[in-house]
Amino acid sequence: MSALKDQITEVSRDAMRSGDKPRLGALRLVLAAIKQHEVDKREDLDDVGIQSLIAKMIKKGRDAAGQFSDAGRNDLADKELAEIAVFEEFMPRQLSADELSAAVAQAITATGATSIKDMGKVMGHLKAAVGGRADMGALSAKVRQQLAGGD
Repeated sequence: MSALKDQITEVSRDAMRSGDKPRLGALRLVLAAIKQHEVDKREDLDDVGIQSLIAKMIKKGRDAAGQFSDAGRNDLADKELAEIAVFEEFMPRQLSADELSAAVAQAITATGATSIKDMGKVMGHLKAAVGGRADMGALSAKVRQQLAGGD
């Protein structure tokens, strides 16, 4: 079993012992998603796979919170945001704006990209380099901006 899965299991036990039901609920969602993936794919997830799964859960939660807010259901939006806060505890530290700009510049140099046509190569390089420590949508916008000649 992966170290991250062990950590999530232990934290969920602590939440159960302390009676923190909202936190326990969020942790159970993560453990259920891991279990579902492992059963469906018949493979054990490593730490990187678990973080990828959690990143997808965070993205879905942000989308849902936005939709709930737009519909005037702030109670449900707050619940989603609280779950996201629990999920983010198990993710690596996110890169700052300056670190993202430097990573984009380095990737453009490393791939020899000169135009927007090379965006796929740059994004492939960045995906491996930042490994879940940045929002790929925001990263894509930065790459597009720099390849288009702006900064």
